[in-house]
Amino acid sequence: MDTLSSSSSSVDEYSASSTLITFHTPIPLLRGPLPSGLSESAPYALAFRDPHSWANSYRSSLRNIVKQCEEGARIGCAISASSNCKPPWWNLLLGSKAEDLKERERCEEREMNQCFVLAKEKCVEFAKAKCSVPFRDARIKGLGFKDGLRFLNLASINNPTLFMITPPHTNCRASELLGFDDYVECILGEGGEGAHD
Repeated sequence: MDTLSSSSSSVDEYSASSTLITFHTPIPLLRGPLPSGLSESAPYALAFRDPHSWANSYRSSLRNIVKQCEEGARIGCAISASSNCKPPWWNLLLGSKAEDLKERERCEEREMNQCFVLAKEKCVEFAKAKCSVPFRDARIKGLGFKDGLRFLNLASINNPTLFMITPPHTNCRASELLGFDDYVECILGEGGEGAHD
């Protein structure tokens, strides 16, 4: 009798509903492999589909870093406000009054607001510093300005039939698009990191 009950419970443990693991839909890749230029050592490079997807990724990364930074700053500011507004140790000997607690609450609220305003500004600066260099150097699908000039120069001087051939480079760095694409120019122009390499 015991063997029957134990065998039925072991069957339930291995049923499809208890052993099947469902995975969420995978997040689409932000960048995909594209053939790199002639000057690169590797044959492929990861590149964004277009400047618009590059700009969206930049903004999303910036928002996430700012959000995480602000969450940490909020905790730090709360601890700092509590420490700055605590009553002196000898006040405990005299006994606390309701007015003292209300005054401490107002003090903590003032300290918290002042601290968090400064922390939010620093979080935005921190996020921009973390994102500017990787996104400035990130590759975007399309012919880069420098590569385009080089290709046109080569085609017009050496061999006019090269105009019918696809250009050798299929991606460029974001910094090369400065002045030629509104999304890139807007973002790289903000941080002062948009200078060409």
